[in-house]
Amino acid sequence: MKKIKLLLYLVAFCLTPFVNAQEEKFFEGKWNIEIDKKGEKLPSWLEIKHSGVKTLVGRFVYASGSARPISEVKVDGGKFAFTIPPQWSPDLGDVTVKGEKDGDGLKGTLAFAQGETYNWTAERAPKLSTVENPKWGEPQEIFNGKDLSGWKAKGENQWVVEDGILKSPKSGANLVTEDKFEDFKLHVEFKVPPGSNSGIYLRGRYEVQITDDHGSDPSNVLFGGVYGFLTPNEMAANPASEWQTYDITLIGRRVTVVANGKTIISEQNIPGITGGALDSKEGEPGPFYIQGDHGPISFRKFVVTPRVE
Repeated sequence: MKKIKLLLYLVAFCLTPFVNAQEEKFFEGKWNIEIDKKGEKLPSWLEIKHSGVKTLVGRFVYASGSARPISEVKVDGGKFAFTIPPQWSPDLGDVTVKGEKDGDGLKGTLAFAQGETYNWTAERAPKLSTVENPKWGEPQEIFNGKDLSGWKAKGENQWVVEDGILKSPKSGANLVTEDKFEDFKLHVEFKVPPGSNSGIYLRGRYEVQITDDHGSDPSNVLFGGVYGFLTPNEMAANPASEWQTYDITLIGRRVTVVANGKTIISEQNIPGITGGALDSKEGEPGPFYIQGDHGPISFRKFVVTPRVE
């Protein structure tokens, strides 16, 4: 009997590294998460990858805020866990995320050290294909210069249209298009007051920052950046209160951003959803939405040209 137990122990000991390697391999990749916060569905995102031979690291996007680095993802017994410091809710303390395999996806918990614990599920992020030499349809004016037709406010509306200008005079609700889009070219003309902060969400999932950053160094959380992910190659912001333009092309995950006539991001892949996304369903068309909860912003043009082939 002792020999059998010893043999079983040795087999288990020898298999453990193999089992752990298989578990780690499954967990690696990009995951679209849906957190259940008392019935409210919060979209989030997770990336897990190897750093060197043994260590797993990653990035995590909560329902708000930017992508944050994970210094180590620990795997044991078919489960993984990591802890990251607070970002915009310091009073809640560190965040601990635990997960495990659930069929082809993941499930787990997210717990604040000084707050509540929520359950979550995740699906592997889809591969979004790009198209060479795309064909484009007719441009669509989705702001008519008269009223909010085609848009809806998420919350109590503060948006107004005055003299052909779409304005959010103060912080309030975000504004979302009723129509949804897949691949497109977008032309917008906007004015951001001194010190203000806004953004445009592509398909409702990827935020391109609009901020008062004239003269600053480029950053993925400042003007022209895809929030927390892609950094412009230069700061192209005009001085505050001047009219400015974005021309944005998005095909699959591949994005190009031209700000005030300068190409600041050229055909870069967006890794995943950014904080504040409407959902994490990356494989589906989505609306545009304008951030109105961070400060005043004005638009005079919002033109979309959809890809037709």
